[in-house]
Amino acid sequence: MPEFTCQSCGAEFSLPDRVLERYPGWMPRQCRACRGDGDGATATTSSRRTVTATSNLTVAEVLERFSDGPSDGVFTDGSAVPNPGPGGWGAVYVRDNDVVEEAHGHAPDTTNNRMELTALIEGIKLVPSGTAVTVYTDSNLAARTVNEWAAGWKRNGWRKKDGKPVKNPDLVEELFEIVESRPEIEVRWIRAHDGNRWNEYADALSTAWMRDTL
Repeated sequence: MPEFTCQSCGAEFSLPDRVLERYPGWMPRQCRACRGDGDGATATTSSRRTVTATSNLTVAEVLERFSDGPSDGVFTDGSAVPNPGPGGWGAVYVRDNDVVEEAHGHAPDTTNNRMELTALIEGIKLVPSGTAVTVYTDSNLAARTVNEWAAGWKRNGWRKKDGKPVKNPDLVEELFEIVESRPEIEVRWIRAHDGNRWNEYADALSTAWMRDTL
């Protein structure tokens, strides 16, 4: 049974084959405890509109289907299929619901967390220095890493409280250095697959490597 990493709590989890067979190509981002639902097949927006897994949508399809969520900021996403395995990342910089800049990339052998961290790094690079902006990630683990834990890890020689080395230190160090040097940047968590247009757009960018059409 395939194993996945929860992007909210970092726990490893699996799903029944019947669920994965029902949604080919779906990459679950959260464990059941963090989702708060039964099989993880859907998520519900605040407007009670049900959002199915959107990993196979093109960016054009995302723009047609979704309109909710913040209209300004940088939105980032990343994943690996399977985890670990080949993966991709995406980032889009938006002002007043217009795309200012976007970027995406692919790695042949990676993990969900590495792609999420890469997306944050590349997303911040889209914004001119000195420009205040909120950078959104649907990985609570990545958001907490840069906002809560990285400063202490740095003081401890990039080791955790238990003395174990930090995972993905190259990316964690690079991201934290960028954020430290850019006080006008705020990194904030946004819920995955909750109908937020630009989060879904970033998701489509991160999975572009799996499709013939962006």
